Amino acid sequence: MEKDNFRQRIRLRHIHCFLAIAQEGNLGKAAERLRLTQPAISKTLAELEDIASCKLFERDRQGARLTPQGENFRRHALGVLEALDAVSDSIGLDPSVESAVVNIGVLPSVGADLMPSALAAFRCSHPQARVAIRTAANAPLLEVLKGGAVDFVLGRMADPQMIVGLSFELLYVEPLALLVRAGHPLAAAANVSLADVVACPLVVAPPGTVPRHHAESLLRSRGLDLPSHCTETLSVSIARQIVLQTDAIWFSPSGTVRDDLESGAMTSLPVSTKGTEEPVGLLQRSDAATSPIAQDFIRVLRDLAAMRQPSKM
Repeated sequence: MEKDNFRQRIRLRHIHCFLAIAQEGNLGKAAERLRLTQPAISKTLAELEDIASCKLFERDRQGARLTPQGENFRRHALGVLEALDAVSDSIGLDPSVESAVVNIGVLPSVGADLMPSALAAFRCSHPQARVAIRTAANAPLLEVLKGGAVDFVLGRMADPQMIVGLSFELLYVEPLALLVRAGHPLAAAANVSLADVVACPLVVAPPGTVPRHHAESLLRSRGLDLPSHCTETLSVSIARQIVLQTDAIWFSPSGTVRDDLESGAMTSLPVSTKGTEEPVGLLQRSDAATSPIAQDFIRVLRDLAAMRQPSKM
């Protein structure tokens, strides 16, 4: 009887409300996204939890976090909407120009290299599509992917527990480089050591990111620690300007500033970074079908990545 009651009472508005909260992690932001008031969102969520006979979110000052039951509900709720999309496709309903959207999660260091060229190539076949690019560290990107807020993520391989329910397709492997501006005092040095490097101002990724972990591991392997006065940022544009305008050294994959290296505006110091290789690839939800337009963008990324292997620079 409970299952019959669930089927009779649940509506699509409940599912849309639930997914908006799950993806935003906040009732206020979910209300803005759905163009509703926050009381209306709260009421709809209360109705859904009553229908489901369980608590789907833990709510506090930091926002709304899914309970274990909520995680299970999210996986199947996404499937409901995807099934409806499949039904509309099967009966010949044409998507409007406005509905042709690709939502992509991208690591800043990877996106700076691949996305401009990928977008230009994609536009040749999909000039009217809307492309929404969300940048963040790897862990937050995986969370929004699980929540269905993005179609796929261009990111890095993560610990197994972080990619449960996701698939990873390797595109390439790239080590960190020690990037400096042209004319940097160490650029012309005959021999450069990591001790020389840590004596300079450094730019690194924030704690908890893969590049930061590799930078710290590299230094520890030589008996060194990351200085406390280094600059931490995920922003490629900010890090790039710091390097171009100062004597700072940036621990980053060289593909991040490929154009600057090719033009001579930057150079990579001749210091071995063996052991800092980072697998970069495509992450998708294992239980969801990727839309045809997102699949087209993925094909472009695959082709471009094959030509942009770091070893071919």
